[in-house]
Amino acid sequence: MEKLASFLVAVAVMALASYLASAYDPSPLQDFCVAIDEPKNAGIFVNGKFCKNPNLTVAQDFFYHGLKIPGNTQNLMGSNVTPVDVDQLPGLNTLGVPVARLDYSPSCI
Repeated sequence: MEKLASFLVAVAVMALASYLASAYDPSPLQDFCVAIDEPKNAGIFVNGKFCKNPNLTVAQDFFYHGLKIPGNTQNLMGSNVTPVDVDQLPGLNTLGVPVARLDYSPSCI
């Protein structure tokens, strides 16, 4: 009976602790910052790039066609890495998300 009581107390403490914990930013500075090269129609300057006006942002800003193209694996390592940064995918600016395509030849492993 004491084991059950101590278990229930532990569950109650954990529930109370998780209820009081807050792991989000209630007023984020920005949700996203689509990078543009020229300051025309720019809102702010973040991470070395000007931010596109959020009202002019389109879905294409978050899509990159180059990831569907297989890389050349005819090399000594038998692999190829295709990195994608903010220059190819402007929507990655300030999101902190790295993107890359890894290609391995069948004899690489």
